[in-house]
Amino acid sequence: MSDKIVRAISADGFVKAAAVSTRDLTERARNIHHTLPVATAALGRALAAASMMGNALKEDGASVSLQFRGGGPLGTVLAVSDNEGNVRGTVDHPETDLPLRADGKLDVGGAVGHEGTLTVIRDLNMKEPYVGSVGLMGGEIAEDLAAYFVESEQIPTACGLGVLVDRDQSVRTAGGYLIQMLPGAGEDAISRVEGSLLAAGAVTGLLEKYPDPAELLRAALSDFKLEILEESPLEYRCTCSKERMERALIAMGAAELRSLIDEQGGAELTCRFCDRVQTFTRAELEAILLAAKP
Repeated sequence: MSDKIVRAISADGFVKAAAVSTRDLTERARNIHHTLPVATAALGRALAAASMMGNALKEDGASVSLQFRGGGPLGTVLAVSDNEGNVRGTVDHPETDLPLRADGKLDVGGAVGHEGTLTVIRDLNMKEPYVGSVGLMGGEIAEDLAAYFVESEQIPTACGLGVLVDRDQSVRTAGGYLIQMLPGAGEDAISRVEGSLLAAGAVTGLLEKYPDPAELLRAALSDFKLEILEESPLEYRCTCSKERMERALIAMGAAELRSLIDEQGGAELTCRFCDRVQTFTRAELEAILLAAKP
């Protein structure tokens, strides 16, 4: 099944939910960044989370970025989504490899680290983006995101994210859900959500059993009648271009650009999200230098 996102609301109006299937885009991220399994799992979870948050932004050109800095061997885990839910991401140290946890699962929390922050940046095409930051709960991504919504936005939230890595290190399945209470929901509705999720079990098991995110949501919220509001395809989509990299060169300033020209006579810049290389000749750099001067 191709990657997609589903958004739904409960018939009683107390719960809104989103779910994604992201196997293909997570596999593409793995191939781009050459991640080992624990890095694949961390980045895949972050990509799924960013997709669900980005898709909730209805302004054209809006975006959301999630930055996990936990002090672990992975370094920063970064995921960025546009307002359709298409994502890109990167991790500082994709070669990170850790022993499995005692329960046999990948140690994402240990790889991300426990002492640090989750920073959420929402760019709504206004003068300044909205930036919120909370301390990490444990580096497992889903729990940290739920804590962010509770602490920063006062929205009771449940988040489940999962990435299953096969024996050949390819992505077997990936995705998750984001469930939030709407105004007017009481303790009874919250208890019903908690009971439904407990009965549904681990998100990785749900992903294997229900590859369609609509069915995954119905299984996760079995105590509620859901109305599916929309379904949209998703992909790993990088927005890099030579023009964007040119702006990055201008931002370096005239002195650094002159040094680059004198020492190398040209430049090759690699996009950190997709590994695409853009080449700039000496003549192009000289023209950029003229533009960079005040």
